[in-house]
Order: sequence, then structure tokens, then C-alpha cells
Amino acid sequence: MSRSTAYAVEDDVAHMSSAARLRYFVREDIPVSPFVWGGLLPLLGLALLVVVVGLVVMFSGVINVGATNPHSPLTQLVLSTTMDNSVRHYAKGIKAPSLNDPDMVMEGFRHYREICVGCHLAPGVESSEIRKGLMPEPPKLQEAVEEWKPNELFWVIKNGVKMTGMPAWGPTHSDQKIWAIVAFLEKLPHMTAEQYKEMNKIAGPDEDDEE
Repeated sequence: MSRSTAYAVEDDVAHMSSAARLRYFVREDIPVSPFVWGGLLPLLGLALLVVVVGLVVMFSGVINVGATNPHSPLTQLVLSTTMDNSVRHYAKGIKAPSLNDPDMVMEGFRHYREICVGCHLAPGVESSEIRKGLMPEPPKLQEAVEEWKPNELFWVIKNGVKMTGMPAWGPTHSDQKIWAIVAFLEKLPHMTAEQYKEMNKIAGPDEDDEE
């Protein structure tokens, strides 16, 4: 390669992003000048430093994983944003059935009372022992459910959410039962404590209580 050609290559490379530079030289058998390495080496060094720091933090045990230690605002923002976008992405192809059948809503109430109310509360149910010990704190669904579409609620109930305490109910509950829970959740935002109490009377005891 002539000196003029080499300068032309360096000029082109100088305007590339770091990732493009790396791909360029991996793909082409072109001598790498000190000028080019001067742009790549700091990035490689930074990447190595990040890996080393990450390993030190991971193996040192300095991160407090106790549920009594709240997440920092930044951690909370990253986790909640990641979860929101993940749920909406994976729930896109799910089509909700009709959710207005009163019998379906009542069935959903029974399941909600049995497996959900301890964490997510209900009208007239303002606290629980298990909820106080969870981190992050589970959302109060009467207030939060309207932020989600029915297909998204179905996906969360069926698949759970990692590292939140939200279990996946899909392995133990059929799609029909999960849709019934969603049908009840659609009624929850505008339900009063008196209405919830009346549904509780109509529903009778849980199946486990009858055994």
C-alpha cells in the first residue's frame, strides 16, 4: 500500500465509529497504524475495566441483596422500565376474549382472593404481612391495573416477573382461569369495599377451605 493510500484509509477510518473501525479491520487485511489503535485501545481498556469492576463487585459481597434494603432510584427506574417494555413486547400477539361474563368475573374473584389479595390487596384490604416484607413492594392493583391492557395482565399473571416476587401462575392455572382473573381485574378499579365484601359473601369459602 502506498503512503498516499494509507493516509486516505486513515482519514476514512478516523470518521468511523469505534465499532465500525473494529469491524473494518477484522474484515479487511489492512495494516493498523498507531493512529487507529490510538482510538481503539482506550475503548478496549475501558471495556476491560468494566468487566474487572463487575467481577470484583460480584465476588466481594458488598451488594446488599436483603429485601429490607430498598433499591436506589436509578435501579428502580432501570428495573421498572425494563419490565414495562418487556411485558408489552411479549404480550403483543395475545388476543383477549370477552371479559364481561358475570360468571367469569366471579370465578376470577375467587382466584384473586385465593392467590393475589395477600400481595396486591383489594377494596377494604389495606395491608398484609407478606406485602410488608416484599421488595419491590407489589403494586396495589386497584390503583395500578388501568395502566395495563388485558393481554398484558394475562401475560404477567401467566409468566410472572423475575426477581420481583411475582410468581408465574401458568404452571398451575389454565388460560381460562387466568383470563377469569383478568376479567375480575377489569372491574377492580371502580369497586368499593362494600361491593368487594358482597362478592366475598356470594363467592363463599375458597375451595381449600371446603376440604
